[in-house]
Amino acid sequence: MTRPIRILSSHLVNQIAAGEVVERPASVAKELIENSLDADCTRVEIDVERGGIKRLRVRDDGRGIPPDQLMLALSRHATSKVADLSDLEAVSTLGFRGEALPSIASVSRLRLISRCRDQESAREVTVGSDGAPEEPRPAAHPPGTSVDVQDLFYNTPARRKFLRTEKTELGHLEQVVRRIALARPEIAFQLRHNGRTLYDLPAATDEAGRRARLEALLGSAFAEQSLTLDEEAVDLRLRGWVVRPAFSRSQADQQFFYVNGRMVRDKLVSHAVRQAFSDLLHQGRQPAYLLFLELPARTVDCNVHPSKHEVRFREGRQVHDFIFRALRRRLSAGVLGETPTTTETASASATGWAPRVDDVPLGRLGGAAGPSQHLPLAVGDGRGGYAERLRADLAFQQPPPAGTEIDGRADGPGSEGNEGSEPHPLGYALAQINGVYLLAQTPDGLIIVDIHAAHERIGYERLKASWRSGAVIRQPLLVPVPVSVGPREAELVASQAEALAALGLVIDRIDAGTLVVREVPALLRQADHEGLVRDLLSDLAVHGSSARLDEAINAVLSTMACHGAVRANRRLTLDEMNGLLRDMERAERIDQCNHGRPTWIRVGFDELDRWFSRGR
Repeated sequence: MTRPIRILSSHLVNQIAAGEVVERPASVAKELIENSLDADCTRVEIDVERGGIKRLRVRDDGRGIPPDQLMLALSRHATSKVADLSDLEAVSTLGFRGEALPSIASVSRLRLISRCRDQESAREVTVGSDGAPEEPRPAAHPPGTSVDVQDLFYNTPARRKFLRTEKTELGHLEQVVRRIALARPEIAFQLRHNGRTLYDLPAATDEAGRRARLEALLGSAFAEQSLTLDEEAVDLRLRGWVVRPAFSRSQADQQFFYVNGRMVRDKLVSHAVRQAFSDLLHQGRQPAYLLFLELPARTVDCNVHPSKHEVRFREGRQVHDFIFRALRRRLSAGVLGETPTTTETASASATGWAPRVDDVPLGRLGGAAGPSQHLPLAVGDGRGGYAERLRADLAFQQPPPAGTEIDGRADGPGSEGNEGSEPHPLGYALAQINGVYLLAQTPDGLIIVDIHAAHERIGYERLKASWRSGAVIRQPLLVPVPVSVGPREAELVASQAEALAALGLVIDRIDAGTLVVREVPALLRQADHEGLVRDLLSDLAVHGSSARLDEAINAVLSTMACHGAVRANRRLTLDEMNGLLRDMERAERIDQCNHGRPTWIRVGFDELDRWFSRGR
């Protein structure tokens, strides 16, 4: 016998809605903290018991809720943040659905206390076991709002049994607080668990305060090894920090991306970031970053998912390309700062598709060697200039005595000099140790360079520049390679045939579901051509672009650069070492070698002083 159709009770409707909004204590904390931020608070206090299962209280010093609206705040679809469709199309607040409080109240014992800033007393509302709020009553409370949630899922045992251990639930809740505190450094946060303070973060009002919060939440290593980023284009702005690829992580546990202050996990954003880091990370390593994308609210839809973790961009491709280019430029410049002189190749975007990274700065081509040539070290400056520059730029406390050999020749009254020249970021070479490392001095410390790794990256960048600046050499296949695909994929390749041919990949469509690879880039004549085409099609179908050809070619060039780089234990003259330093300053992505390892590190004089207890 079929059951009759009936209208559900409002309490059951709220409990069903809670399944979308409230997954665990961390979900409750996220919704309540976001409400506090929307209320223009300057401080948020979170008190937790037993991982938030027993109790979770969020208190703020925001605007508060007027007494006559307390009951309404606990009603479904009641909100002050959206009034009509135009507001929904340009949401600027973190919360706006009006579901959080009634949903949470339907699966817990909830108490709401609030006082407006212009009120002398507070009002309190408690939600009964039937989900109906009781009449407001007077309460003692400072200006602001407190939401006290106890016994989460006490009335829905099926949901409660899916909660994990106290330690696990606390870990999820702590991660939520960390993510929000990273996005809002101007807000003070305090998190206490079972009476013990886990976080006590003061409001950050200056750069030193923001750095202190970064170190407190992500560790000193993140702050020390990160590159600052701030790029703008039209209505888009990307700012934040990205850790140098040489100090990547084994897990994706320090990847934070915010869109208009909202933490998101978006496929388009992830793909743009991953492409920007391509060719910079060792296999299996994960980048670390804290990035904020700002754009007009009307150009992004944050009403895609109940938990608001996903967004949809009106101009997705424009956003993708902006993120990719901004990150790529900053990573190319590295620690040394300014982006080096670049050469841009013709973009394939004119065809409506950019299948490779051809808007990326390619670096200087001076002295570039062909693929089959050895890559000798170049001396960037004249022999006579090093001694005088060393004395002038580094401002030694005691000048070297006459006759001291500094640049491979005796330094004396007759030595040549280049006075007035700018100091170099990587300083000047002092010695080579263990046949592997180069020591150089700068005004603020010591530079240690892995000679092979640095020369490998320089050679690699030059090979890539040479490859892309010239015509792509195609290799016809003696036996064309058939690839069986779906009709949609075949049409996709046919529509991009011209762009693919410009990159050296000639693919013909035989019938509705069969492609034939006839020509490939000469460097990839030994590659798995069928696998390459399938990977490329996968990228095109999902993201509309692909860097597979670039990645495959770069892998070959990387191997060639590695074999052409300076080997360990080769003795270099000071001129050659200084030439390497100057080439490093001009090369892009010089902070890490082709395998993702660091090429150089800096040890400051203050650190050296600490090692030897100087000044104590």
